Amino acid sequence: MGATITGILLLLTFILFVIFVMRGGNLTIGFFSMAILWTLIGLVPINIAVKEIFTEPVLKYGSTIVNIIFGAWFGRVLVDTGIAGSISMHTQKIGKKYPVIATILIACVLALIFSSSYGVGSAIAIGVILFPIMYSIGVPKNIAVSVFTLSIGAAMYINNVLFVQFQVFFPKVEWGLRYQKFGFAAMLVQMIIVILFILFNTKKIRNGKPEIPEEETEADIQNVSSWTYILPILPVALNILFNWDAVPALFLSIIIALFSTGNMKNYTRVVKMVNNTASNAINDIAGLIIMLFVLTMFQSAAVHAMADFTDIFKNIIPNNELLLTIIMIVLAPLAYFRGPLFLYGAGAATASIFVSTGMFDQYFLYGLLVVPSMVGISACITQSWNLWAVQYNELETKTFLLTGLPWIWIATAINLFLAYFIL
Repeated sequence: MGATITGILLLLTFILFVIFVMRGGNLTIGFFSMAILWTLIGLVPINIAVKEIFTEPVLKYGSTIVNIIFGAWFGRVLVDTGIAGSISMHTQKIGKKYPVIATILIACVLALIFSSSYGVGSAIAIGVILFPIMYSIGVPKNIAVSVFTLSIGAAMYINNVLFVQFQVFFPKVEWGLRYQKFGFAAMLVQMIIVILFILFNTKKIRNGKPEIPEEETEADIQNVSSWTYILPILPVALNILFNWDAVPALFLSIIIALFSTGNMKNYTRVVKMVNNTASNAINDIAGLIIMLFVLTMFQSAAVHAMADFTDIFKNIIPNNELLLTIIMIVLAPLAYFRGPLFLYGAGAATASIFVSTGMFDQYFLYGLLVVPSMVGISACITQSWNLWAVQYNELETKTFLLTGLPWIWIATAINLFLAYFIL
C-alpha cells in the first residue's frame, strides 16, 4: 500500500512539474523543488539525502562546469576578436547575385562557429551580424530565423559544451570516437535538412524584398586573416586527432585566436581582452551553471525515489530498441515547451526513469533522448537564443514554431534511426 501511495505521489508531482515547465516556469526552481519533493516522497534518510543528493553530485559535476566555462569563453573570444564576424561578412559578397547560395553559406557558417562556441551571448553577437545580411539579400523573416536556429541546433551535436551537460543523465557515455561517429553524422543530416529547407524556399528568397540595414556592420568587424576561419573547429580537431581533453583544446584555441588577431601585442591589451571575454562568457552562462548544479540534485533524488519501482518500469517500457525508436519518432514534438522529451525540461525525469531500469545501453539511451531534445534546441521558443531571435526579428511565435517543426521532425526521425544503428 505504501509503495502505491509513493508511486502516485511521484507521478502526480512529475505531471505538475511538466505543466510548470511547459508554462514557462523557471527550471532552477523547478528542479530544486522536485529534488526536495522526491527526497521526501521517497523517504530518503536525511543523512543520505544531504550527502548523496545535495552534496556529492554537485561536487562531482564541477569538472563538467569547467568545460562549459571554457567553451563559452572560446565563443566570446571568436566574437570579440572579430573572427566570427569576419566569417559572417564574407558570405555577403556573393549574396546579391546568388541569394540562395549565400543563405546556404550562412547556415554553414553558423554550424562552423557553433561547433565549439556556446551560449546565448555568442548567438546574439553573431545574430546581429547575420540577420541584416540575410535581409539585405531578400530572405524573409520566418525563413531567416529558422535557418539561424536550425543551423545552431545542428552544430550542437558535436559541441562538447552541450555534450557534457547532457552527459550528466548518462554517466557511462564518454566524449570519444563511439559518440563522435554518431555526432558528426547527425550534424550532417540536420545540415542537409537545413539546406533542403532553404532550397524548398528558393522562390521566396529570390522574390524577397532586400532590406538595407540601418547600420553597416562591416565597419565594426576587425580585419582578420582568412586562415583563422578554421579556428571554430580546432578544439574538435584536437580531440579527434590527438585525443586532447576539451579544456586544453579550448585554451590553446583561445590563445591562437588572441595571437592571430593582434590582441597579444602588448600586456595591457591582452589583459583587457582576457578579462572582458572571460567576464562576458561567465555572465552568459551564470544562470545555466546554477541550473545544472540543481539538476544533478534532482537526478540523484530521482534515482533514490524510484529505486523500488524499477521492476514496474521494466514491464511498461518496450524492451525492443527498434520499437522504442519508432515511438520516439512519433512523440518527438513532445520536446516542445520543455516537455517530457526535452532533457533541459521535464525530460530530465524521463531520462532518470530509462537509466534506472538498466534495460538499455546508455549510448543508445543518449541518442534516444538527445535527438528529440534537439527539437527543442533547434525550433522551440523556450530555448534562449531561439527566443531572442524571434523577439529581435519581431516574428510571431506561432509562425516560428510552424516553420521549423516539419523540418526538424524529419531530421529527428533520420537521426533517431542513426542512433539505433550506430549507438
